[in-house]
Amino acid sequence: MKQSGAQIIWECLVREGVDTVFGYPGGAILPAYDAMLGYPIRHVLVRHEQSAAHMADGYARASGRVGVVVATSGPGATNLVTGLATAMMDSSPVVAITGQVGSALLGTDAFQEVDITGITLPITKHNYLVTRAADVAPALREAFAVARSGRPGPVLVDITKDAQQGLAELDWEGAVPSRHLRHIPPFPDEKELAAAAELINAAHRPLILAGHGIQLSGARAEVLSFAERGDVPFAITLLGLGAVPATHPLSLGMMGMHGEAWVNHAIQEADLLLAFGMRFDDRVTGKLREYAPNAKKIHIDIDPSEINKIVPVDLALGGDLKAVLEALLPLVQVADRSAWLDRIRSWKGDSAVRDIKNLPDEGHLYAAHVMNDLWRLTKGGAVVVSDVGQHQMWEAQYYHHDAERSLITSGGAGTMGFALPAAIGAKLARPDAEDWVVAGDGGFQMTFAELITTVQEQVKVNIAVINNGYLGMVRQWQELFYEGRYAATPILSPDFVKLAEAFGIPGIRVQRRGEVAEAVARAREAQGTVLVEFRVEQEDSVYPMVPAGAALHEMIRRPAPSAIAETGSDPV
Repeated sequence: MKQSGAQIIWECLVREGVDTVFGYPGGAILPAYDAMLGYPIRHVLVRHEQSAAHMADGYARASGRVGVVVATSGPGATNLVTGLATAMMDSSPVVAITGQVGSALLGTDAFQEVDITGITLPITKHNYLVTRAADVAPALREAFAVARSGRPGPVLVDITKDAQQGLAELDWEGAVPSRHLRHIPPFPDEKELAAAAELINAAHRPLILAGHGIQLSGARAEVLSFAERGDVPFAITLLGLGAVPATHPLSLGMMGMHGEAWVNHAIQEADLLLAFGMRFDDRVTGKLREYAPNAKKIHIDIDPSEINKIVPVDLALGGDLKAVLEALLPLVQVADRSAWLDRIRSWKGDSAVRDIKNLPDEGHLYAAHVMNDLWRLTKGGAVVVSDVGQHQMWEAQYYHHDAERSLITSGGAGTMGFALPAAIGAKLARPDAEDWVVAGDGGFQMTFAELITTVQEQVKVNIAVINNGYLGMVRQWQELFYEGRYAATPILSPDFVKLAEAFGIPGIRVQRRGEVAEAVARAREAQGTVLVEFRVEQEDSVYPMVPAGAALHEMIRRPAPSAIAETGSDPV
């Protein structure tokens, strides 16, 4: 039986296991929207297509399944660009379906015609232009396979209007995609595994760099078995938080520009670095010429393009991290590296535990207070979706993530406005989870129109707006490196409580430390979305901080004198 290309779109999505899509209708995608009514898929109507892409991304990160976004041609498609770039940088499996003008009009600058495949080529794993109904199923089946295989990422399928309206038979089995073997590195041979084991067993000061790939590979158990067998501590990237438990005895905490001081020192002093599913981002390494100068380096990654791209390594083990560790683990000797662990602990000093006791509390409300209290009050059990800026770093420092997929944030792209829409997607992926948005006053204003989406779609997310009256991270750089000239960083915000009420959402304002617990409790107990505005200290900064171009150990610490005396390691 022949079906329209539009019907085939939804038939393919159902067969791929899709239950929710995020989108915004328009002329070139209208045939697909008309056909959608005949299929058991929930459509979430957004207020901006960028938010739809972030929702699909959040859905994918929270669930591990492919997120799907739908938009029309022209500006509808181009509004997806930021969201697709965000997903690409953070290896999130997303399929974007866009409508396109009729095939006869391609290249004529027709109304709302844009070469979206050309535009998105650098920010997708692959993309397709479909001009025939018969090609819809093969393109979509391959798009899902590419999005979820190897190193995940976004794929765009652009379908002309006449391809949606045309008729074809759905040959599901005939549309089975061929595997893209050229993108999968050959599995390490026995000699490579033996060489890796020799380096590991001979090391006195080894350190695991735990990245996002642990979560993508499902390698949590293997990484912990490896660490415990070899008594090897692990440092965690921003996107790796939650991939391995923060409270594990061998966990040191976050590395990098705003990582823990003792972690960065440990990297610099290590004699072996084991990079597990991480890509040596510049925010992690600092000055490359002085990065881990005493360490040999083993890099395990499924993406061969990341090997030796930034940091030259002594041994590369290409392949899926879980599979490689399963093969490597029997070769790793049981070891006692307590001397190395004791040395790292000695660097922690008084900041060994980021706890309420170590935070300045002098009547002011600090963002670190809010993050610490949120972690304590939720018992670390929430899915936190953080935006980008100072609050993002404070969340990473003070909310200790033990559970997998419990932190969703924009790492590689640093996309402001990400948190609220991504949290909506995450909540729809895991409706039983408690979700908290952590956003700054600047980023939140970029996508707060999606507040009404939570109302229309009856999605509950709890929102913490950290309001310091500045574009805080940029202001911090201006304070430290531009002699305090605050160019375009003071930002005026609406009354967030009244704004929430205008959307039919309860709003709460917190200005003192003693009000935090009650506000969090009220938000958690409410049936729907609640916005809590935390008016925090305006000119607080995130410490430690590795300046751009500095070596990893050349950290700026919290200035003394302050509420806490400097101890060599910064507690805040």
